[in-house]
Amino acid sequence: MNATANALLAIGASPVMAHAEEEVAEMAALAKALVINIGTLSRVWVHSMIEAERAAHAKHVPIVLDPVGAGATRFRTETAHRLLGEAPVTIVRANASEVRALCTPDHLTKGVDSVHGSEQALDAARALAARYGCVVAVSGATDLVISGETVIRIHNGHPMMPRVTGLGCTATALAGAFAAVNPSPLRAAAHAMAVMGIAGELAAKNCPGPGTFQVRFPDALYQLREPDIRERLTMDET
Repeated sequence: MNATANALLAIGASPVMAHAEEEVAEMAALAKALVINIGTLSRVWVHSMIEAERAAHAKHVPIVLDPVGAGATRFRTETAHRLLGEAPVTIVRANASEVRALCTPDHLTKGVDSVHGSEQALDAARALAARYGCVVAVSGATDLVISGETVIRIHNGHPMMPRVTGLGCTATALAGAFAAVNPSPLRAAAHAMAVMGIAGELAAKNCPGPGTFQVRFPDALYQLREPDIRERLTMDET
């Protein structure tokens, strides 16, 4: 939560981390976007997530879901499906193994880490997007953002990024921030993934290791400017 909140503050967003059943519906109704992350799960928290979803949907607030560790346990996978079915989700942001787990019965992942490349999840992502009418963003060496027949590939990023915990969650949080101000969920997700990748490249410059990278990443987000994006962005759409 600390890492994602700091990243959101760095780009100028205004995060609130809430999970108490007594306030989530009210908080979601006030927000410009709702991000649901199942990284920490309990039955009480799942109930709060559902309440938040319902409130957000009633107020036409975009909903972004991160099915962390889907496929690792039955509880996680079932919870992700339940959240997808409870209210229309706008964007699903996940790694390749999580996306495949949501589409393939009995498919297992290695905890929260992906054991597949993003292209290996393309068909599953298309199926997931079609089934739930949402945008699916698959993170990897090449990020994929899928909506209907459209596939956007973002080739930015750095190999050090998977070695820092919480950056997947940060990508989901940024997708929520972009969805709050961009009426196109496809563009919001693609722009969020692009900013993540470019900030990762900038943070990794002359960086000795993941510990330093973790500190530099929010600085890179904070200092990111339009010329950096224009110079570095590598994106194609089919």
